[in-house]
Amino acid sequence: MKETRQPLPPTVKMAEQPGRTRIMGILNVTPDSFSDGGLHHGLEDIVAHAAAMVEAGADIIDIGGESTRPFADPVSIEEELARVVPAVAAVASQVAVPISVDTTKSRVAREAIAAGATMLNDISGLRFDPAMAGLAAESGLPLVIMHMQGTPGDMQQNPVYDDVVGEICDFFRERLHFCEKSGINPNRVILDPGIGFGKTLEHNLAILAELDRFRELGREILIGHSRKSFLAALLDLETAERDCATAMISCLCAARGADYLRVHDVALTRQAITIAQRTKPAH
Repeated sequence: MKETRQPLPPTVKMAEQPGRTRIMGILNVTPDSFSDGGLHHGLEDIVAHAAAMVEAGADIIDIGGESTRPFADPVSIEEELARVVPAVAAVASQVAVPISVDTTKSRVAREAIAAGATMLNDISGLRFDPAMAGLAAESGLPLVIMHMQGTPGDMQQNPVYDDVVGEICDFFRERLHFCEKSGINPNRVILDPGIGFGKTLEHNLAILAELDRFRELGREILIGHSRKSFLAALLDLETAERDCATAMISCLCAARGADYLRVHDVALTRQAITIAQRTKPAH
């Protein structure tokens, strides 16, 4: 079936608030995501959850329709469209904050933009769908580029690095150059080191300890650590028990200059980063 290309809306500019860490609330419309898969049934429930996150302090709602947990199987484009586009449209009609679409597929991204999404979040770093770069350039929207070693299906089998932070920085430099060549304004690009995506516990801890090295790239940084399995390896916690540890890491990341935190529990994260920002040294 031939894709119907819809015109893209005007570029939506994110609010510029230097020094303030923004919260991206996770809204998975999937049956199998590792933490909240299958929890949100029907558009009414999806909208209610999004509205609750905004009330709790979310600056952005990130909607995704394909699980990217370790060893996850891909879903068809038709299934992802059926999950994501109605959810984006429903949430966009009810909340005032920007909506991000979490997808690696250009058709899903395009139709989500037409439905009201104003930010792109591509865990593949524009590598899985050759048309995604052109769409990102055409839309002019903020774009999250994430680092991942491998694919969700195999990324945790045996991730190996000589210098995990250095190699991720090299990846980002190459991707920023690719973005510029593709007509994407590099100032619109947000970098996500990809906690848990092809990384061991020690790799994840190194990323968190060395956030300053990513900031040297001159782009905004997003950290997505919420409820991830490295917390189980570190603290022996079940998924439902990881929100306190997530909030502690959120506090540390905010203090170290992270620009965005992608989380499930928005209220707890808002408390954590308020403390981090109110106690940050003036110099």
